[in-house]
Amino acid sequence: MRGTVGKPIASQDEFFESLAKPISLLELFEFLPDVYMYVKDNSGRYMRVNRVACQVMGAADQSAVIGKNDFDFFPPAVAAQYVEEDRRVIEAAKPLTNQVWLVPGAAGVPRWYLCNKIPLFDRAGSVVGIAGVKRPYEHAGAAPTGYARLLKVVEFVTERFGQTIEVAELADLVDLSVSQLQREFGRLFGITPIQYIREVRVGVACHLLETSSQTLTSIAVQCGFYDQSHFTRQFKASTGITPLDYRRRFGT
Repeated sequence: MRGTVGKPIASQDEFFESLAKPISLLELFEFLPDVYMYVKDNSGRYMRVNRVACQVMGAADQSAVIGKNDFDFFPPAVAAQYVEEDRRVIEAAKPLTNQVWLVPGAAGVPRWYLCNKIPLFDRAGSVVGIAGVKRPYEHAGAAPTGYARLLKVVEFVTERFGQTIEVAELADLVDLSVSQLQREFGRLFGITPIQYIREVRVGVACHLLETSSQTLTSIAVQCGFYDQSHFTRQFKASTGITPLDYRRRFGT
């Protein structure tokens, strides 16, 4: 059955407003091989994902993902970093482009992705969520020079953030001196290894403060801080507020 041809539309805005179901445009992402697409609301819950995203998260289909968040599918240290980056996009109300992420796959094998995400606005101009796409880094037009070398460092911190980690130990993993590792890490990720360790730990701590009733001392020890005082100083340096204030503001 052929559709009825409508009247010509004068502008781009009028065209999209005239669509009966604009969300149907997202179905195009089902046909893009290896491209991981998602839409989240401003509390981090998935509102839409494509087939590739389901595969990466180990979900049977979209219905197993909608309404859940990153902590339901990824290790805490990884999920915490995704959540923190989402918050930066929402607070700045600006796109974040060409970020390189190591994304764990359903089989446990991590893969480098080139990621781009944008804020989504309602008609009043408020940010109500984000949309993002990820594609394998090797398909992005350039070889992942340098990133592969630091794979062991990222994996080590992600898996052992709750333990004592020395930068010299990380440098030995990749046969670099401490100064070489710091330069390489800063060039590729924009932060130092020490800052990366802190951000991973603080990210996991944020999740525990939001979702658990554990004491601050217990969270501090679990996330690799020396004690509650050290935890408070590092947390405030990263977020601008104390762990207790964070829990009061975001705890459920």
